[in-house]
Amino acid sequence: MSNSNVAPFVKWAGGKRQLLPQIKERMPEKYNKYYEPFVGGGALTFELLPANALINDINKALINAYRQICHEPEVFLAAVNQLDNEMWEDGKQYYYSLRERYNDKLMKLEYDVELAALFVFINKHCFNGLYRVNGKGLFNVPYNNSRKSSVEENSIMEISRFLRGVTIMEGDFEVACATAGKGDFVFIDSPYAPLNPTSFESYTKEGFDMESHKRLARLYDELTERGCYCMLTNHNTELINELYGNKGYKIDVVSVKRMINSDASKRVGEEVIICNY
Repeated sequence: MSNSNVAPFVKWAGGKRQLLPQIKERMPEKYNKYYEPFVGGGALTFELLPANALINDINKALINAYRQICHEPEVFLAAVNQLDNEMWEDGKQYYYSLRERYNDKLMKLEYDVELAALFVFINKHCFNGLYRVNGKGLFNVPYNNSRKSSVEENSIMEISRFLRGVTIMEGDFEVACATAGKGDFVFIDSPYAPLNPTSFESYTKEGFDMESHKRLARLYDELTERGCYCMLTNHNTELINELYGNKGYKIDVVSVKRMINSDASKRVGEEVIICNY
């Protein structure tokens, strides 16, 4: 399946748009079901549009947006358009008022279509499209001075049509991969291992710590034993090479631009693409 109108509806830290050619050329020629346990912005999912897919993420607000777009695209679009079209003489003040409303709904656990609309609006109008929360789980990224439209309506409708055939899960990566079996393709774009080994940060307050990386490596081995085709991407760090090296996996190093870094001199780096086939 292919559709040029379908593209990620949010920008996401660690998104794989720039690596799509390198990823696609390393994919298995044929596979059964497609699994993406850390879907984020879904760059590869929306590039491939697989006929049989399962996507997952631990970020409840993100998955709520996927589900609202899947099931209620017209209501979602009306809510986003209302946010875009309301009079905002002071963009900064307007953005922070909506960020406050978004956080208020998060605290009340109101995972509805309004939250999805606010989620997409602040993603498009926050600094670098970075999703970051504080210790209390509240979104705290500043305004980026943009007044661009938050969505492209035709794209949202096409995304909705595609997602109706997709299993959308919210939770732990191991649970998401529980049904993966022989001949299935599992694309693992997990939270990055830190370039500085003394610091572990993540985009959810739950965090993705050292034990999470070790648990993921064990799952990768288990999926390999089940006969799954597995591909994992991450920073080219000592930790990642320790976890996946010396196991017979194919590890390719590729250069990337890291646009999310505020220091332009640090916007070039290396990532690894690890395949078990």
